[in-house]
Amino acid sequence: MPEPLITGRFAPTTSGRAHPGTLLSALLVWWDLRSQGGRTFLRWEDIDPSARSRTMQKALVEDLTWLGLDWDETVWQSQLADQHEQALECLASQGRLYECSCSRTDIRQAGLPSASGGWVYPGTCRPRVVRNWRMSHENLRCNLEGFSLTLTDESGADLSQNVPFDMGDPLVRRADGSVTYQLAVVADDAASGITRVVRGRDLATSTATQAALYQLLKVPTPQWHHHFLLREQQGEKLAKLHQSVGADQLRQVYQAPQLVALLMQVAGLLPGPRPEAGRPVSFEPAKVEPQDFRFALRDFSWHRVTQEDQTLLWDGQKLSWWSRE
Repeated sequence: MPEPLITGRFAPTTSGRAHPGTLLSALLVWWDLRSQGGRTFLRWEDIDPSARSRTMQKALVEDLTWLGLDWDETVWQSQLADQHEQALECLASQGRLYECSCSRTDIRQAGLPSASGGWVYPGTCRPRVVRNWRMSHENLRCNLEGFSLTLTDESGADLSQNVPFDMGDPLVRRADGSVTYQLAVVADDAASGITRVVRGRDLATSTATQAALYQLLKVPTPQWHHHFLLREQQGEKLAKLHQSVGADQLRQVYQAPQLVALLMQVAGLLPGPRPEAGRPVSFEPAKVEPQDFRFALRDFSWHRVTQEDQTLLWDGQKLSWWSRE
């Protein structure tokens, strides 16, 4: 039997412009899959109503197109409701779905810290099992009792969890009828035949929860690889949430091949000295030697990619970078 085709996806949310972290992740996904002859999906994660701005969607498409990346297929999560409903049916048939009326305050007051830094849902409403989930007008959770999983991602990171104790039963459908990220991402990966998931390590703590859902839905579990993050000076991950520099600003200063070279250098994919801790290296546009993003395909290897989070600072005219130790 031939081995299944390696298949992966880049799955950004459509709630704002791309930022350096978005572009870095897109490049790493593309390099990883193309270097192995894999198939690449671009999946716009717009299932949250707040992420359905046509303006932002168009801007994100423009940002990735400007970078030069290509994809074998593009899908929109908001158009995949049928497979999300099938997943809910499967969970309901196993008696795993239950209604939950607990508020965030209730959960916080239970005082059970989670692996992700939030609070673990204590299972208060587990007896309220529902079979006909379509008739429910409350939040729905999935009972993950019994899922103590031993997991290691490709980078060697230990992702093992006793899921109900470390993260709690996940919310899978909101009272307004919308499904949550945790369920949608698993259902969508299964429907697309995803065999590899490359993403930032900030999502690593959700892996065991998703692995449990894969098992409940009786679909193959992918291989995970969690990569380093770009961070701001104060230590938060470089993301839209923290008003980081957007691709529209970067495009006014850098050409796409220059920004690719910058991100390759930060990732450790170009030769040259690494910055000393606390001594930033400025990427002045006129001094950045452009690189074709396809250049890295010749010898891409995760062994060459740094595992340490890196810090970027934007001063309005150029990016600066230094290692965090």
